[in-house]
Amino acid sequence: MVNGKLGTVISSRIRLARNLNGYPFPARLKSDRQAKEIIRSVSAAINKVDEFRLYYMDGISEDEALNLFENRLISPALLSTPSRSAVLINERGDVSVMINEEDHLREQCISGGLSLRAAYERMSEKDGLIARSIPFAYDERLGYLTACPTNLGTGLRASVMMFLPALEIGGVMPDVIKSVTRLGLTVRGAYGEGTKAKGYTYQISNEVTLGVTEETIISQVESVVEKIVDMEAGERQRLVGCEAAVAVKDRCLRAYGILTNCALMTHNELDGLCADLKLGACLGYVQLTDIAAVDELTLKMKPSNLNVMSGRVLDEHERDVYCAGQVSRKIKNLVTKCN
Repeated sequence: MVNGKLGTVISSRIRLARNLNGYPFPARLKSDRQAKEIIRSVSAAINKVDEFRLYYMDGISEDEALNLFENRLISPALLSTPSRSAVLINERGDVSVMINEEDHLREQCISGGLSLRAAYERMSEKDGLIARSIPFAYDERLGYLTACPTNLGTGLRASVMMFLPALEIGGVMPDVIKSVTRLGLTVRGAYGEGTKAKGYTYQISNEVTLGVTEETIISQVESVVEKIVDMEAGERQRLVGCEAAVAVKDRCLRAYGILTNCALMTHNELDGLCADLKLGACLGYVQLTDIAAVDELTLKMKPSNLNVMSGRVLDEHERDVYCAGQVSRKIKNLVTKCN
């Protein structure tokens, strides 16, 4: 039985861009000393709000930095100037504050499902408390002042990660992207600007931040996401009734077979196979106890996370062997039936 909306919305993210009043934007900071002043001020302010751990980018290893990136806690841009940048991460690992990226602060909160409002409430509360200790650069007409004009105004990016296999397989995604763009939103890969969609996963977010309220931005993104969910559901129904249905079913079941019976597994191969397993669950070919656990698995099996799990830095072959063993065991526990 087709479940048209199963697993379509993976997660929501709220990101706020802020700059400290009285300091040049990060690209124009006069010295590393000035950058460290900003890091210390922000760290002191945010730890009045919650318990955060501070990571200096020039004080962690390449593997640790990769781990933070693969877990979507930092951006590649933060790593471009390690002597001047840092990140604060809360204990739960769902809120991070990047310091001296493109702006002095990039505050973000990630939560599961379509939960933009809950994520915004959490991030806005912390943002307001930080602002009590640190004055932000703000203009009555332009709103929050940012390094890039596209973030002026609210400084808000509201993003939703979506799993859209039927729209991609059916060749509908190019039209969806055009429609979303006309509405002032954008479609990107899982890791944001400049990244391609992998495993049928796309990120929908607003483009306009100036001249609109936070409520307007969130409502618009929610509305578009809900329409895309309905479109994906319709395409899934069409997919099981089309000529290619048997081939699609075969691909989904082969994915299950490989995931549970392999001796080597690369992370690139894993992304595609897990996506096909999820598609099988959506189309009723595979029954899973928890489809969200497949998303969590693809994240946990990233190279840096495997190193953390194993307790040492694995070489490429060791990593592929270790990944295969972990994946096989976990997928067997998740799948209850294949039809």
